[in-house]
Amino acid sequence: MAPPHQLFADSLEPSGTVAQGGTVEYAVVDVFASEPLNGNPLAVFLDGRGLSVEKMQAIAGELSLSETVFLLPAQRGGTCLVRIFTPTTELPFAGHPVLGAAFIVAESLQASAVLLETGLGAINVELERDESRLVFGWMRQPIPSPEPYPRASELLAALGVSASELPVELYRNGPNHVLVMLASPGAIQALRPDLSSLARHLGVAVSCFARAGDHWKTRMFAPSLGVNEDPATGSAAGPLALHLARHGQIAFGEEIEIHQGAEIERPSVLHARVTGTAASIERVEVGGSAVVVARGHYLVSSARRRAEA
Repeated sequence: MAPPHQLFADSLEPSGTVAQGGTVEYAVVDVFASEPLNGNPLAVFLDGRGLSVEKMQAIAGELSLSETVFLLPAQRGGTCLVRIFTPTTELPFAGHPVLGAAFIVAESLQASAVLLETGLGAINVELERDESRLVFGWMRQPIPSPEPYPRASELLAALGVSASELPVELYRNGPNHVLVMLASPGAIQALRPDLSSLARHLGVAVSCFARAGDHWKTRMFAPSLGVNEDPATGSAAGPLALHLARHGQIAFGEEIEIHQGAEIERPSVLHARVTGTAASIERVEVGGSAVVVARGHYLVSSARRRAEA
């Protein structure tokens, strides 16, 4: 594997300001999809050096994707550091940003595995190729800790449902995911949540799911994080597999396939598996495909402002 510093172009002036006309190179990746215009779109800025946190947040807000990622030199021996922003806040970890960033980094280094440093530690991502093309990746996620959600009845009312088929529990995994099981895929499709009421559940992402034959159908709402409905939620997929295994819906070690995003015309497919036992979780893994759909340069400071500085 190439040294981590080879990821970054020599595009910064000594003062740390962004050079080359005030632009930063970026790519757009459709994550948890194998075809363009599906999955969850992600912007990956290839060199975040010289950008303040405020500038990163402003860019993420302007792009208004579920998340935007900025790559930075590694600090703890990984391949690189990733900083993840929703339109309104920074997250320590999120699934589709890590997987999408891994595709970009692995492509740059011609690597089969990368170690991405996040606010929840280093995340290993192993990638599969079809000849020279990256086609699939498995990330080993932090093991989430489940707990009862104390505002379950209020949450169910905001969703417009009377009950959950399994206990309503919260899993801390970057975003705080609350899981709600409904009786059928049709019940998931019919959801019309009160987003203003859901937004009062600060910092919470609500994942609703149901069995749909040989896979699981999900929808995720997180208006308090600036995401009304997410096309594909990698950080919820691991907790979902753990939730199902803990409550006897699947066996530990069983791989599940998750379908999400159809209601907002971004169909996505995620895979997840949890090994170990309820008393001793060994690992949580989430996988999927991704496709790079755009590359370009983003203007972050004008020539006039740089001259005034």
